[in-house]
Amino acid sequence: IGSAVFGLENVLPPAAKKAKITNGNAPTKKDELPILDFDYMKQFMKEVFLTYGVTPERAEICSDVLIEADKRGIDSHGLGRLKPIYCDRMDDGILFADRPIDVVSESDTTALIDGNLGLGLYIGPHCMQLAIDKAKKHGVGFVACRNSTHYGIAGYYATMATSQGCVGLTGTNARPSIAPTFGVEPMMGTNPLTWGIPTSDDFPFVIDCATSVNQRGKIEKYAREGVDTPRGAVIDDQGVERTDTEGILRDMVLGKCALTPLGGAGDKMGGYKGYGWAATVELLSTAFQSGPWGEDICGLDRATGKPKPMPLGHFFLAIDVEKLCPLDTFQKNAGEFLQALRDSRKAPTGPGRIWTAGEPENDARVERMGQGGMKVP
Repeated sequence: IGSAVFGLENVLPPAAKKAKITNGNAPTKKDELPILDFDYMKQFMKEVFLTYGVTPERAEICSDVLIEADKRGIDSHGLGRLKPIYCDRMDDGILFADRPIDVVSESDTTALIDGNLGLGLYIGPHCMQLAIDKAKKHGVGFVACRNSTHYGIAGYYATMATSQGCVGLTGTNARPSIAPTFGVEPMMGTNPLTWGIPTSDDFPFVIDCATSVNQRGKIEKYAREGVDTPRGAVIDDQGVERTDTEGILRDMVLGKCALTPLGGAGDKMGGYKGYGWAATVELLSTAFQSGPWGEDICGLDRATGKPKPMPLGHFFLAIDVEKLCPLDTFQKNAGEFLQALRDSRKAPTGPGRIWTAGEPENDARVERMGQGGMKVP
């Protein structure tokens, strides 16, 4: 797109250059992907949203959420989702470019918001900022949201909180993908339970992951790369562990495949723990909101095969650190503990390094900023 349409110069990735220059080996297909500037790609996505009728302010926010995923190395939730999750759904009329955000009920420390099936990419930031604003005034802020849609990486909202001196928590339900322990029917979404905690490091502690072994976006990434899904992440309605990526994606739409919760199928590796956390997120995304779950948010009319709206629920919590202790004290305490974890004894068979949550994403950001942008197929 960049070179053919807009005249943007494609930059050969450093790995490809090194392969050609230092060892004469042909670079891999992934190495040869062009690198495009983040600002350019963010503007590209913003222009797409504007074309669909998203307001300029909201289009800026939406593109920022997506490009942040790519900066953090979370390729399953960035540019790769622009068309299938947002554009296609707006085309299908099950997601809307510009809807009002209504306050259903509110107190000093809480609020219930209705997104009216607008883009979760601008509804989510609105709700998290509302929770932060309440926390700054009263110590704690909690916001529940109904009738929203896919809101991008949950970690974006956690770092909204940490960047403003708060501990942040968020979660969302999603179309049914996870089967309960000892079951095979997809009943719960991949349902991330995401915390952000300020530290003295150059990056916050952010644990942003699904409550399943894997998640649909990662399987979609496997499909784009043409590789199998790791065994143990998916079971079908006969209880068989599946690895055929394309078949999994087809059968997930039909409800014939399900993701396994963290810990895997059954209880031998603690799958009931992931099941319990997935259920917790589903409850917090539906009980306050009187919102739908399961088949009602599958996104497909089983009778006609046509797309249907997926009204999702989210929740956002912010705790202002300064209401309890000085922020720098909190950050120092957190940083010392996390550094101790990184400095602890390494496994002799491992990579020789221990990471803490949020560190791999920071590594990806440093690398990608250093190479001048992101690889685009």
